[in-house]
Amino acid sequence: MNIDILTLFPAICEGPLGASILGRAREKKLLDVRIHNLRDWATGKHRVTDDTPFGGGQGMVLKPEPIFAAVERLRAAASRVILLSPQGRVFRQEIAHELAALPHLIFICGHYEGVDHRVAEHLADEEISLGDFVLTNGAIAAAVIVDAVARLLPGVLGHADSAADDSFSAPAAAGHDSADRLLEAPQYTRPAEFRGWRVPPVLLSGDHAAIARWRREQALARTRRSRPDLLQNS
Repeated sequence: MNIDILTLFPAICEGPLGASILGRAREKKLLDVRIHNLRDWATGKHRVTDDTPFGGGQGMVLKPEPIFAAVERLRAAASRVILLSPQGRVFRQEIAHELAALPHLIFICGHYEGVDHRVAEHLADEEISLGDFVLTNGAIAAAVIVDAVARLLPGVLGHADSAADDSFSAPAAAGHDSADRLLEAPQYTRPAEFRGWRVPPVLLSGDHAAIARWRREQALARTRRSRPDLLQNS
């Protein structure tokens, strides 16, 4: 998969996308992530990328010219251009699976008071929001979404079933109804006893059927307690 990220702050993405699992995936050429400085497509002596909003108001708005120039340079027939915006559909695991099936993604990262609306109207294929909260800029959201998408690609994770076992992955990975999405069951490792707290005996039993039942029960209980909205249709 090829991913291009357009941002005024490339360093925000370089850190998380260059370390650990994603860093190794990029080294192995399983994932090609290119992080571009939007100013490289701005014109004029000062390479200005923002201006005051028409109609008045506080803050600055990203200009359309450098964004159009960058996307038109990077875009191919199979590209999906995504504007990261509070007005977009809220990112979920299902969207991560959807994006992971595509060959090329281009992310446009907003900043300041937003992006000239002509980018959403005439350039982006869709808008995606990370959630109902405010971030400093879209580069942070881009790093999060790329991480969620990349770990679904073949070979990126060390174990083929790792992504399928994660919280929220049941529908896409196992064909379950979306109402069956569960948070992941608790995990334990050695030592079997720590400061008087013991690992649940069933996990030490070697009875795989019993362990599977316990994990299912724990996942249901955890979901009811922390995210009952995931079970509202079950």
